[in-house]
Amino acid sequence: MEKAGFAAGCFWQVEETFRRVPGVSATRVGYQGGETPNPTYGDVCSGATGHAETLEVDFDPEQVSYEQLLELFWEVHDPTQLNRQGPDVGTQYRSAIFFHSPEQETAAVASREAAQSRFSRDVVTEIVPAPEFHAAEDYHQRYIEKRRATSYAY
Repeated sequence: MEKAGFAAGCFWQVEETFRRVPGVSATRVGYQGGETPNPTYGDVCSGATGHAETLEVDFDPEQVSYEQLLELFWEVHDPTQLNRQGPDVGTQYRSAIFFHSPEQETAAVASREAAQSRFSRDVVTEIVPAPEFHAAEDYHQRYIEKRRATSYAY
């Protein structure tokens, strides 16, 4: 098993998309890339922690490659928006890839270069070593799945 880390705006939809990929065995949403130890959602939303809303993925590289996960990353958000995704604005919504090995770094850089050719504006995605991951509060984990389970059709 390997780990991958992606920040692509609000982590709820990003998790919903990645957890459905065959070969992904686990997903966790949380906070990465900042200075504040053990941040809460409120801390991160203040913009003062430096953390990004991040999805950590455990995957089996024999079933899904890191490169395939990178392709999905580029598809699920607009990597040309600096510190925002759609209506969500702030450094916590920045685009970032947190790599866990030199091989992941090489693949991430190559994929960013390939992705740039698909956009007319500059891709602003950070590619940085994976710092400590701080899991978000339980109610954020699989948030969309939980909401769907408690919704009622009328």
